[in-house]
Amino acid sequence: MLIFSALIPAVGLFVHLVTAAYKLQDDYGTSHTFFDNFDFFTAADPTKGYVDYVDRSTANKSGLIKASGGSLYIGVDSSNIASSPSRQSMRLSSTKSYTHGLVILDLEHMPGSVCSTWPAFWMLGDNWPSNGEIDIIEGVNQQPTNQVALHTSPGCSINDSRFSGSVDTSNCYVEASGQAANAGCAITSNCTQSYGDRFNKAGGGVYATEWTGEAIKVGSSRAPASPPILARAPPTLRAGVVLWRPLLEAATLTRTLENYRLYMFDITFCGSWAGDAWASGSCASKSSSCISYVQNNPSAFTETYWSVNSLKVYQDGSSLNNATVSADASSHTSIPLVSPTPRHAWKHAHNGYKHRQ
Repeated sequence: MLIFSALIPAVGLFVHLVTAAYKLQDDYGTSHTFFDNFDFFTAADPTKGYVDYVDRSTANKSGLIKASGGSLYIGVDSSNIASSPSRQSMRLSSTKSYTHGLVILDLEHMPGSVCSTWPAFWMLGDNWPSNGEIDIIEGVNQQPTNQVALHTSPGCSINDSRFSGSVDTSNCYVEASGQAANAGCAITSNCTQSYGDRFNKAGGGVYATEWTGEAIKVGSSRAPASPPILARAPPTLRAGVVLWRPLLEAATLTRTLENYRLYMFDITFCGSWAGDAWASGSCASKSSSCISYVQNNPSAFTETYWSVNSLKVYQDGSSLNNATVSADASSHTSIPLVSPTPRHAWKHAHNGYKHRQ
C-alpha cells in the first residue's frame, strides 16, 4: 500500500503511524561542508525556465550559498538586472542515493510566494518514471499552500478518502488517461501555513518523508507545533514517537522505487509551470511577461531562498546494514537530468499546465 501522510499543526489531531526504529544514517550538517555532499547542476533547465544554474565557485562568490549561525542559506540573485543567460540560481542533488528511509528537513525559511518563481524539494529515481519521483515541497508564483505529488509507471492511484487536503489528480501514472501529461497523483494541502510566505511568517517548520517497502508518507508541521523529535532529529527514532495524521492512501504500487537522490533547493523561474500559468493569474498585472518580470525586478526575489536548520536521513535500524546507500558520486553520471524525449519533463502538470518532463 502506497501512502502519503501529512503532519498538521494541531497536535491533538496527530495519530501514531510510524512503527520503525530509525537510526541516523546521514547528518548533512549546517557548515559549509554541507555542499560537499551535493552536485551543482549547471546545464540548461529541463523545465525551460529562465534561469542560470551556477556552479559552487560562482555561488560562493555571488553570495548565493552561505553557512552561518547554525543554518544554511541557498538563494538566487536578487541584486542585478538579469541579462544573458538569465537570473542566477541553484539546483542541487545529493551525491548519495537511498532506497527507503526517513528524510527530515527542518526549515527556517523556504522561497516565498513570489511571482515567476518555481521552487521545489524533491526526490528522483535513477530510471524515470519506472523508479518514480516524489515531490515533497513544490509550488509556483503566489501559490498559498504546498502541493505533494508522486509520478510513477502504471499501477498506482489514489483510491481512498482518508486525507486532509484536496486531490488535484488521482492517477500516479505519468501518462494516465484523462489527466494532463506528467500530472501524476497530486494533493494540495489545506494547511495555509504549509508553503511560501505563510510558512515563513509562522516561523518555518519541518517536512518529513518516510519511505518503506510498503508506503511513502510526506508530512509537514509548523515550527510552534513541531514534535521535538522532528525538529531536533535525534540519533534514534523509536516506535510511537513520530506523530502523523493521514493525508491520503493510494492503491498498491506495482513498480519498484529505488535509488533516489535528494534533489533539493531547486529554484527556477517561469518555465513550463510558472511561466505557462503567468497569464491566467494575478501575476500578469505586474509585467507583460514572466521573463520580463524576472529580468527587470531583482528586488522582487529577496525572499526567494532556503534557510536550512538541519537535513538528516535515517534508516530502519533493523535493516540498516542492508540499506541501499551509494556514496560514489561517479555512479550517478548516467542519471538523465534531461529527458530523452520532449514529453519527459521532470515534473508534473497542474490544472492543465505542463511541467518539466
